[in-house]
Amino acid sequence: MRSPLFAALLAVVASAPAFGQSAPAVPSTSAAVNLEAVSVSGVQPGPGLWKVSKGDHVMWVLGTLSPLPDKIQWKTDEVEQTIAASQEVLGPPSIALKPKTNFFGKLFLLPSLVGARKNPDGQTLQQMVPAPDYARWLTLKQQYIGNDRGIESWRPIFAAVELYDKAIKRYGLTSSGGVKDTVRDLAKKHNVNFNTVRYTLLVEEPRSAVKTFKSSPMDDRECFGRTLDTVERDMGRITERANAWATGDIDLLRSLPMNDQREACLSAVTEAGFARQLGFSDVKQKAEAMWISEAEKALATNTQTFAMLPMEAVLSPKGLIAQLKAKGYQVEAPDGSDAEGVGSAQP
Repeated sequence: MRSPLFAALLAVVASAPAFGQSAPAVPSTSAAVNLEAVSVSGVQPGPGLWKVSKGDHVMWVLGTLSPLPDKIQWKTDEVEQTIAASQEVLGPPSIALKPKTNFFGKLFLLPSLVGARKNPDGQTLQQMVPAPDYARWLTLKQQYIGNDRGIESWRPIFAAVELYDKAIKRYGLTSSGGVKDTVRDLAKKHNVNFNTVRYTLLVEEPRSAVKTFKSSPMDDRECFGRTLDTVERDMGRITERANAWATGDIDLLRSLPMNDQREACLSAVTEAGFARQLGFSDVKQKAEAMWISEAEKALATNTQTFAMLPMEAVLSPKGLIAQLKAKGYQVEAPDGSDAEGVGSAQP
């Protein structure tokens, strides 16, 4: 059982890029300047598979992306054939927070989670963020959320996530696209072991952790402001990136930045005092180190492995695929290039 609070925090971490540089800050204006963009639909091939190999052992890697077009039907023939011929499927690096308590303890924990999204000391969103950002928020809130008064008591990071989710939905996008679930289902269909690469952090005193979170400040103003920037002016680019994944346009994927506001939102969580108290500040790095270890083990043991990674971890010059390449593994992109595309700098 995962608490709503911990699930919300994990959602922020999960949405952050594995590696890569932050996109340059863009001066804020109150006027939305998004380019017109329409998400693709119908049957689409997806991005193809990266090949990582040493000798006659190979790992085929699918780069995943969020968000994706909501109305595509992903053509999975190649993926299914690859999974069926593999001895193992590696999931992407993931993180779980596990409260150290029994079932009844978890039930009694739930009431303490009420109001966990709210600012400490009854402060409002207007009091928590700079005045220019709040003015922009009111415009975007009306456009994408509507007259929701309750959200005005939320912490900036949670308000930002809600705004972003509503914006991508308006643009015909979805946060998951069902890709991971499809891969898991195909592994089950062909009786291939699915290795969930998950770093689990045990929370020794969950009640105390929730209390600390509810009363602790969080420097999430940059996350809030960068999210406003993204929703105001970058939804066209995000739609273009989602379309590039769906249509398998690797060159376009390489040319577009992957992180949006996510690095700032990740830092807001991991650098907060309560996160450090929980030992949460370096779990992402530990999860990635675990994935590298499992990937090397799979490459040594299996003739063929199928794996999933966030696209930024595939393309970044410091990403997990680049790390495997640095360890001596051969890497080949879907277009047949010898990994020149892997690690190309993001704008």
